[in-house]
Order: sequence, then C-alpha cells, then structure tokens
Amino acid sequence: MAVILVVEDEPLIRFLLLDELVDAGHSVIEAASALEAVAALGRCDHLDGMITDVDMPGGLSGLDLMRLVTSTRPATSVWVVSGRDVRSEIDPGVFFLPKPYDYRELVYLVSERAHAKQVLVTDQQRTG
Repeated sequence: MAVILVVEDEPLIRFLLLDELVDAGHSVIEAASALEAVAALGRCDHLDGMITDVDMPGGLSGLDLMRLVTSTRPATSVWVVSGRDVRSEIDPGVFFLPKPYDYRELVYLVSERAHAKQVLVTDQQRTG
C-alpha cells in the first residue's frame, strides 16, 4: 500500500510497529537512528510516510530528520512520536503522537493518510 520509513532507536518499539505496518500491507524501511534514516533516504526514491521518535543517538534528532524530510520531500507524510510534548517544535502539516501510543491506532492513521493520497492521485489522473 505505502512505503513507510520507521525511525526508532528502541528495538522492541521499532519491531512492534514494523510488524503492525507490514500486517496492514505497507512496505517498511527501518532505521535505528536519524543518521541511518538519512542513509535510507539516499537509497529510497519513493517514500509515502515517515514515523520518527524525537530523541535519537548519533547527534541528529528526530526533529532534525523531520525538517530534512519536510523540506526535501514535501509530499511525504511525517509522524513525530515522543514521550515529551514537542508540538511547538514540529513543522506545519506534521502529525504528533505522544508516547506511549497504540500501535494499531498509528497504523490506522498511516493507512488512512496513504489511502487519501492514493485517491487524490487517482482523481488528478482522471481529470488530468
């Protein structure tokens, strides 16, 4: 359905979220840090969405990564998740979910957003 980049340094959280996204029919790219995510972005031509935690090892935060993606890939949907309230620091159009969050709820939100984009593209192609 959609290609989603998951950036989460906690392995258990990352694996649980990956499983839910794959079960929902999405293709998933995983990264354990913002630096790994930047490398993945360099290899990935198409990305529908990204889910990133804020606090990351390696010098770049999830907020840094969010800014990179929203500036270079504006059509990519971005979800920021964190145990602290960072809503005042996120870019317009970026979604925020506080930790702990329900994995199924997040996957539902991602799936709904991907479906809405797919409908929009189909409508644009019809009216061409």
